[in-house]
Amino acid sequence: MSTPPTNAAHILVTGGAGFIGSHLVERLLADGERVAVIDDGSTGAWANLAAVRGHPALECIEARVSACAELDRLVAQSRFVFHLAAAVGVELVIHSPIRTIETNLRETEAVLEAASRHRVPLLLTSTSEVYGKSQRAEFSEDDDLLIGPPHLGRWSYACSKLMDEFLALAHHRERGLPVIIARLFNTVGPRQTGRYGMVLPRFIEAARAGRPLRVHGDGSQTRCFCHVLDTVEALTRLMRCPDALGQVVNVGSTEETTIRALAEMIVDATGSESTIEVVPYDSAYEPGFEDMLRRRPSVAKLERLTGFKPARRLAEIIRAA
Repeated sequence: MSTPPTNAAHILVTGGAGFIGSHLVERLLADGERVAVIDDGSTGAWANLAAVRGHPALECIEARVSACAELDRLVAQSRFVFHLAAAVGVELVIHSPIRTIETNLRETEAVLEAASRHRVPLLLTSTSEVYGKSQRAEFSEDDDLLIGPPHLGRWSYACSKLMDEFLALAHHRERGLPVIIARLFNTVGPRQTGRYGMVLPRFIEAARAGRPLRVHGDGSQTRCFCHVLDTVEALTRLMRCPDALGQVVNVGSTEETTIRALAEMIVDATGSESTIEVVPYDSAYEPGFEDMLRRRPSVAKLERLTGFKPARRLAEIIRAA
């Protein structure tokens, strides 16, 4: 899709045309890095990289990671790999479970094999979903995980990402691959779409259009929303942190809010006359759908390793949306 830069070592970002990936690519280029991107455009969009598509230090290839003919070359010429390519969003998980599972497993397997072959350090982005139905008030990286039963497709995403973690750590132990796993907690910000069920852009779009804000469940479930630039800052610091190798690290805000309160904040911030509509999970998704009641990370490990703790407040994030 674009002319490769020189053969000088670059940083490879899979899923670099996605919401988080595009911000990461912009940050790396701003830091003076050469960057290569692989993305198939399935859940991302090349328009996300519009501001940097002509950058002389950027190479873009449109392909699935597992089907990319250039993968071995791109990894071999990398000094670091960020693996962000994945199937994302609860709507996709519920309605396309085969695509979700196969995408998360196959793409990760392909990039780990290439990284191991060339001994290139790799950061895998995972998800807070792997904590499952745990009732803990705060999740730490060494906590036990409680995943729901397989007849509820909602848990397929968590399980596929957890297998990604196991596989990455297996490559670390057995083949000596330098690997870091970052568990992301509800990253939000510019370019995020509500197309796959992400709650904050979905609420903002509805409020601006004067439509009801549909709160799933009773709205008492809580989340901690982390601005994408804070997430990117954490990821780039982890890349430069030798002590993070072989580690699982939470990345997220610790400001907790209920989904009902989030809807109210958005209605207020946008000056909307929208109402708030409570929708049972069974109606929104599938019979027996299970949700996480809380999702608050401990970020003590991130702060200890990198000196960074995400700090942007939710009210600021909503105002800037």
